[in-house]
Amino acid sequence: MAEKRSYHHGDLRRALLAAAAEAIAESGPAALSLRDLARRAGVSHAAPAHHFGDKAGLLTALAVEGFNRLADALDASRAETGSLLEAGVTYVRFAVENRAHFEVMFQPSLYDRDDPEVDVARQRAGAALSAGVSTLDEPPPAEETRKTELAAWSIVHGFATLWLAGAFPDPLGDNAGDAARPVIRRLFD
Repeated sequence: MAEKRSYHHGDLRRALLAAAAEAIAESGPAALSLRDLARRAGVSHAAPAHHFGDKAGLLTALAVEGFNRLADALDASRAETGSLLEAGVTYVRFAVENRAHFEVMFQPSLYDRDDPEVDVARQRAGAALSAGVSTLDEPPPAEETRKTELAAWSIVHGFATLWLAGAFPDPLGDNAGDAARPVIRRLFD
């Protein structure tokens, strides 16, 4: 008989979010259930509902966490390198290393997109990515800044999404960041 894991200490909310990320990484967000999440965390089936209300509440919290993690990673990259190219590589690496968060963050039909915490976290991540454009040797004129930001985001998000889907027809190596670097560099050509 398998030994049942049980939750003993610490931050249950954090443990439930970690278990949700693990479950989503295995089976995708559509397969996630609060009952399975409770089983994974070793708590009563009512515990996830107590903390998050329902599945959408749980995924809202996961999206908030993901956008904040992305903002932190992009801010750190900009502080360390001052490079839009490296910010793009950081974005791709974030997607690969935080796949469950990434999958939820960009499927707003899964969570409460009007939640104020989501809005703040999403704006923070967007501002961190946009700030990378200001690091260009020749920043675009003010009227072109938004288009440049959208181009940068589209390239890195598209690359990350294709990488995660295994959609590249030719092998690009084992490191998504290294594989993305020459693609992102095309922004500067």
